[in-house]
Amino acid sequence: MSRHNNFKEKLIHGLFFFNGLLVILVLAGIFALLVANALPAFKEIRVGQFLFSAAWNPTATFTAPSYGILSMLVSTLMVSAGALIIAVPLGIAAAAYLSDVASKRVREIAKPIVEILAGVPSVIIGFLGIVLVGPIIARIFHLSNGLNALNGSILLAIMALPTIISLSEDALNGVPKSFQEASLALGATHWQTLVRVKIPAALSGIIAASMLGMGRAIGETMTVLMATGCAIAMPKSFLQSVQTMTATIAIELGEVPYNTTHYYALFGIGLVLFIITFIVNMISDIVLHRYQRVYK
Repeated sequence: MSRHNNFKEKLIHGLFFFNGLLVILVLAGIFALLVANALPAFKEIRVGQFLFSAAWNPTATFTAPSYGILSMLVSTLMVSAGALIIAVPLGIAAAAYLSDVASKRVREIAKPIVEILAGVPSVIIGFLGIVLVGPIIARIFHLSNGLNALNGSILLAIMALPTIISLSEDALNGVPKSFQEASLALGATHWQTLVRVKIPAALSGIIAASMLGMGRAIGETMTVLMATGCAIAMPKSFLQSVQTMTATIAIELGEVPYNTTHYYALFGIGLVLFIITFIVNMISDIVLHRYQRVYK
């Protein structure tokens, strides 16, 4: 019986190890594919010009083609930062409500709704931006249309909210009960305990949740493609049309001739996007593990 249990444990251990190894291999394979396809572009484009020039015109006929992604990089970070500015306060407030204020019945109804929101296809959110959010922005700011960075930020905030709410709620629920009891015993109100004790104690987890939400916003394609106007220019305000890196890849990769500098440059954009997303997720993972060690 004991030998049978040992065999089962080893089998399960091996299965988990294989799954973890498979994920790492897939990730490494994607990185290798991007590097292999991006390197030919950098034989003809200087890395500095690629990263720090705002001129992107690979199909220029009468002038030399230009491959600068700075405007797309700034647009991507701008739309993602705007989404975080909207989503983080709303997400933390919703998480605090679900963990400390809502009744059990309200929590049982609200929690699945938040999780369903995470499964709504991005193309549906994009339609929402075109027919609802865009016209409202255009009317408020007296614009000809509402397809701009602000529209993209609002929609990405909606998409990042489920991640921020769920992980922030878990972080708040993970704060030891003794913290709350000590605060209430000292005469603090429930509100003071939540704002001055629980949220600061769960701050590492909340930061990790926000960074994972940012990772989701940076990598989103269809919504920003539909709602931001797709104009390659250095953005000066949230009311201007922009084009993110993901939107550029989605628009141009299907039409570009294979094995050209333009084709390889698009993989270069994908490589930059991969590195940014990897760094954001790595930092959030480090912060989250630090939080778990502190309160273990």
